[in-house]
Amino acid sequence: MLYDNILRAKYKGFIISNLNKRIIFLDRDGVINHDYGYVSQIEKFEFIDGVFDACRYFTDLGYEIIIITNQSGIGRGYFSINDFQELTNWMINEFKKNNVNILKVYHCPHAPDENCDCRKPKIGMIQQSLNDFNIDLQNSWLIGDKKSDIETAINANILNKILISQDKNNSEFSNIASNLIDTINIIKN
Repeated sequence: MLYDNILRAKYKGFIISNLNKRIIFLDRDGVINHDYGYVSQIEKFEFIDGVFDACRYFTDLGYEIIIITNQSGIGRGYFSINDFQELTNWMINEFKKNNVNILKVYHCPHAPDENCDCRKPKIGMIQQSLNDFNIDLQNSWLIGDKKSDIETAINANILNKILISQDKNNSEFSNIASNLIDTINIIKN
């Protein structure tokens, strides 16, 4: 049916550019890189094994990748927005070198006591992504290593969510994986 609609649209000269994107929303610290606490320097940023392979697999399945990350170190004065941007640009470049495109990185720079709308588990970063892109939340996933990440998915009505945790007996969450590469078995089913 969709194929017929695309053919019909092409035949009539229409351009199909607003098909909804399926997204893998990834937390950064603890999912993409080891979380040593307030990671803000390239030399202290260490990718977790399997991250690039997992992300390539997600894109092969037709997903695009958006990173959503709380960065309260900015609001606390531990590092600057420029430090964060420099690290983010480097990280995105490393993904590109490994044949992975990151659609966008959203961050919350606020300290927890600032009570902003973007700090997870609030959904400001998800709402911003919906403003920027046509996203199919029903067929997207959110992957994080903290309860606040999973609460963000719940608050944003993202049905598919995975907690990265070594505690497989955590009965509070149905989808638990040890690391990003292990999420593939959950997503492909």
